[in-house]
Amino acid sequence: MIRMANNQVFSRRRAVVAGLAASALLAVPALAHAAPRDPERGGQPAVRATGSGGADEPQVKPAKVKLPAPTGRYEVGTTELHLIDHRRTDPTAPGRKRELMVGIWYPAGDDDEGPVAKYMPAKTADAVQAPWVWAGLPEGTFDYANSRTHGRIGVAVESGKHPVVLFSPAYGFSRLLNTAQAEDLASRGYLVVTIDHTHEGPVTFPGGRFVPGLEDEPDVPAYQAAIATRTADVRFVLDQLTLLSYGLNPDAERRALPFGLRTALDLHKVGMFGFAAGGFTTAEAMLADRRIEAGADLDGMLQYTFDDGPLGKVARQGLDRPFLLFGSDTSQRSDPKSAYYDKSWAAFWKAQQGWKLNLQLPGALNQSFSDFQVVYPQLLPKIFGDSSIVDDSIELRVGTIDPDRSVAAQRAYLAAFFDQFLVHRPQRLLRKESPDYPEVRFAR
Repeated sequence: MIRMANNQVFSRRRAVVAGLAASALLAVPALAHAAPRDPERGGQPAVRATGSGGADEPQVKPAKVKLPAPTGRYEVGTTELHLIDHRRTDPTAPGRKRELMVGIWYPAGDDDEGPVAKYMPAKTADAVQAPWVWAGLPEGTFDYANSRTHGRIGVAVESGKHPVVLFSPAYGFSRLLNTAQAEDLASRGYLVVTIDHTHEGPVTFPGGRFVPGLEDEPDVPAYQAAIATRTADVRFVLDQLTLLSYGLNPDAERRALPFGLRTALDLHKVGMFGFAAGGFTTAEAMLADRRIEAGADLDGMLQYTFDDGPLGKVARQGLDRPFLLFGSDTSQRSDPKSAYYDKSWAAFWKAQQGWKLNLQLPGALNQSFSDFQVVYPQLLPKIFGDSSIVDDSIELRVGTIDPDRSVAAQRAYLAAFFDQFLVHRPQRLLRKESPDYPEVRFAR
């Protein structure tokens, strides 16, 4: 069994436990308003889902997620690009060229007339909710497709040059599951480019064409191939951003671009961060491409299995540029006797030549570094009501840390990191533990 990061994307065992917890939620008698009793079925949960008319489904009301508001001084705009690498055959789709969907989140100008972007396309939303559907919830219970972001589609970009920050998601995850982080950095003046790695996580292309993600964890050769493909994806996206800055439109459909986008890209100031496998991708991409000046790994191991390795090249060699490790309770590099000791982080720490910092977020789990940190504490009580089982289910997924404080701390430290190394504004927050964020510890 392979773990994509330090307990990061669920192992099969954790997936089974999560499924049992979800099933338990659906069967709790105290949650009558979420699953009403049907007297004709001997007091069992009613089978009709609100608005679906389907059989064998509990009656629940669709719940929208409210993402935390960005904290920077700018409004946020957003657009997307459909990119095709005509020089590269897709290793996961023989006979086809490599295609990617890329989201761009940016500081917006005064024009606020654009429509607000929805959180996810409907087909992606269905795929993201799929584990809960398997556990018995009706499709659409987590109403991601009708939830709103804070970004306005296609509005003009704030004038001037803006540093570029790339983002890579966890293995099997949509890029959209880290929207809260992307929006916040955009509101602080960064142009954030989020990448879907096609055939891993679910992707919706223009016109509604949908490519599903993978359900099973890969073996070592498959994961090695995936990280190599992701690294090539990142380099290709950087190439396309360069063409964009030259005045070309790399979108496959040549859709209109937001006013000012071409001149807004400061490609002399490029950073990157990633969640779980995306953190591994960030480090490997930095090793392969010197255009990326600084990188951050959010709870992602730098090896191909947690227990047996092998180590990634970057864990063996380190980097000569700044790199931030930001870990949950399930990532630890200093105590080899710990069940969560990550030898890849320990090896990287020893090999790293550039500036380095290892932050820990006690009480957090891997998915705390995604939007699930907000989604589960917010939506599970709406769907199932207040219950100890609801609390246990939330704890299983995103730990015990206060969600608002977790989000605030992650945003503050990510922004401080890129402010220091892309904008060259020294940050006290990176020097020592801060009373403003007592949740965060500096690993020794």
